[in-house]
Amino acid sequence: MIPVELIKKKREGGTLTEDELRWLIEEYVSGGIPDYQMSAFLMACFFRGMSEEETLTFTKLMLHSGETIDLTDIPGIKVDKHSTGGVGDKVSLILAPIVAACGVPVPMISGRGLGHTGGTLDKLESIPGFRTALSIPEYKSVIRAVGAVLIGQTNEIVPADKKMYALRDVTATVECIPLIAGSIMSKKLAEGIDALVLDVKTGRGAFMQSYDRSLELAQTLVRIGTGFGKETVAFITSMDQPLGSTIGNWLEVVESVECLKGSRGKGDASSDLMEVTHVLSGAMLMLGKKAGTIAEGVALSRASIEDGTAFNKLLEIVAAQGGDPSALENLERYPLPKHTMEVKTMERGYIGAIDSLELGISSITLGAGRARIEDKIDPKAGIVLAKKVGDAVEGGDVLATFSTDKDEALEPARERIRAAFRIQSAPPKQKPLILSYVEKGGVKTWM
Repeated sequence: MIPVELIKKKREGGTLTEDELRWLIEEYVSGGIPDYQMSAFLMACFFRGMSEEETLTFTKLMLHSGETIDLTDIPGIKVDKHSTGGVGDKVSLILAPIVAACGVPVPMISGRGLGHTGGTLDKLESIPGFRTALSIPEYKSVIRAVGAVLIGQTNEIVPADKKMYALRDVTATVECIPLIAGSIMSKKLAEGIDALVLDVKTGRGAFMQSYDRSLELAQTLVRIGTGFGKETVAFITSMDQPLGSTIGNWLEVVESVECLKGSRGKGDASSDLMEVTHVLSGAMLMLGKKAGTIAEGVALSRASIEDGTAFNKLLEIVAAQGGDPSALENLERYPLPKHTMEVKTMERGYIGAIDSLELGISSITLGAGRARIEDKIDPKAGIVLAKKVGDAVEGGDVLATFSTDKDEALEPARERIRAAFRIQSAPPKQKPLILSYVEKGGVKTWM
């Protein structure tokens, strides 16, 4: 086959056969098709989409581009969670130890930062010594020992997605439902799960900014998971402002630790983060048969924070994957950034909106994300929000504080971050965080 002919076929709106998709993926993984031709194909998919059959075939071929993991010898119903990505979304760091502490095994293959959103792997790797590149035997050993494991794609597991994921990040082809669905579900199906909970973000800081597009993605993901015999449910959650109060890898680890210790989430800027985390954890515990309903699962999730078992489980996971647990017990010892600067307002009123997309892009310019595949991430860089939507402000109040080692980023970041906050005279109407619940039986409005 000739790559340019397949690119042209998709560009013209054609449907590729299973043989054509298989050849394209196998040749790309082996190096027979260069990045520039795969980039063209991804852009053609972005504009022309894929049929439902193509999407299922694409997912299956991505899944079988490498090894799949068998966890049947590990007791329990294995349940994972995946988020489509949002600014400040560090839910996985909190949720995995909660669910594992409650007795449900959590095998989790995560991704790196994509576009303006942070990646779970980048956050984990800001913990000194933490290894996300485990072999399959190590992966199985860790989940057997501590009940949870968080790794990235390896050369054995979904290698096609590992290459394609990085390419999509820097070629403006992220927001394509078939590509997102194939990427997410191939990794999830490869990791040995029995059930899956999905967090599909919607709003300004999400890849799917409209509710209708987010719903389409959620339904596609649930349909694929169900089609492969895995019990799959999805929540559509708001990303109209950053989740929690931090953006940036180590900063988000710090917030996660504080939430697990119970020192965040009760009436402060992390209460939104913990609301989403507990609901997703509750759903996982329900699918894992440790709770009869999501509400019962939420109660178990909250109890694991209160009795300290969730934080202790995080320390176990970190130690099992080569990290230094003392770094999480002594957060103040972490290296400091070269610059820390406050962003203040001269206005009086209420925070009416916070542009998550602008803050996500600002965090990249500070060094917390990648503009190119080869860029190095600075784990210290990022933004801490002092105000959230609905908060009252006076002239001179601090809106946010940002950190970076880049001298040239200071003034542009300060102006961009300040512009991301919209201040109005009256308190805004608060919107729900969790909008809908999607299962194979249909869509329900979340209470």
